[in-house]
Amino acid sequence: MAIPVIDFSKLNGEKRAETLAQIANGCEEWGFFQLVNHGISEELLERVKKVSSEWFKLEREENFKNSTLVKKLNELAETKSGKLENVDWEDVVTLVDDNEWPAQTPGFKEIMAEYRSELKKLAAKVMEVMDENLGLPKGYIKKAFDGEGDDAFFGTKVSHYPPCSHPELVNGLRAHTDAGGVILLYQDDVVGGLQILKDGKWIDVQPLPNSIVINTGDQVEVLSNGRYKSVWHRVLAAPEGNRRSIASFYNPSLKATISPAPQLVENVKEEVDQVYPKFVFGDYMSVYVEQKFLPKEPRFQAVRAM
Repeated sequence: MAIPVIDFSKLNGEKRAETLAQIANGCEEWGFFQLVNHGISEELLERVKKVSSEWFKLEREENFKNSTLVKKLNELAETKSGKLENVDWEDVVTLVDDNEWPAQTPGFKEIMAEYRSELKKLAAKVMEVMDENLGLPKGYIKKAFDGEGDDAFFGTKVSHYPPCSHPELVNGLRAHTDAGGVILLYQDDVVGGLQILKDGKWIDVQPLPNSIVINTGDQVEVLSNGRYKSVWHRVLAAPEGNRRSIASFYNPSLKATISPAPQLVENVKEEVDQVYPKFVFGDYMSVYVEQKFLPKEPRFQAVRAM
């Protein structure tokens, strides 16, 4: 079983209806799908891949090898005293427009800024397709993510999962659903490890060169009134290969008010009867940071009570 692979360029031709249906299926049945021919050039993706690897080797690798995490894993392996809990075998930095970016690696800032600009355009197109498939006005999801006088959040996590000598003792990244809106992932095209939970089984998200993996977060589940689900996913640690993972998150502004789109709410007279409450995204995030690796349903109940 493999997650859907969809040719995004066919939205512009005679196979538009078929492609819309494929994306609807990806959102409704999987929560994850891969886009090919998505409009971001292979040349740019190659530059992103190259500069990310150079950045890790130059600025991050040595620190990771000497980290407390590595020392704890080695100690645990020697004493055979269980598994490392509440940590991830991951090196990560987050890029947003107004924070400090790594500056030592030549070209890193310029290439990643170009990539983020192109990816943001793709995110807008993907959200418009979701609008159309859900029967919502064009731009509905994007507008919902903007707070009062505040633009939606767009951040990029540049992660590496280095080779792990004892992968059975630690998670690459613990299972979770994503808090936000639409996630666009440029993953390693050789080293696997990403899995989603589908019908009670963990399914690999197969590496596919130059594809962009799309998944829907908790806020899209709310806006769609449950038609699109945010899906549990995880990353396995591996003994070989340094997995690259560049995940960009198009999330609501912290001030944005999120609730099911009225067009998708049927036969619900009272707000209390709705499965999904109305809440401010910042309140949801305050709950999420404490409960990220726990089931999402209690998070919805927690913000309902606020």
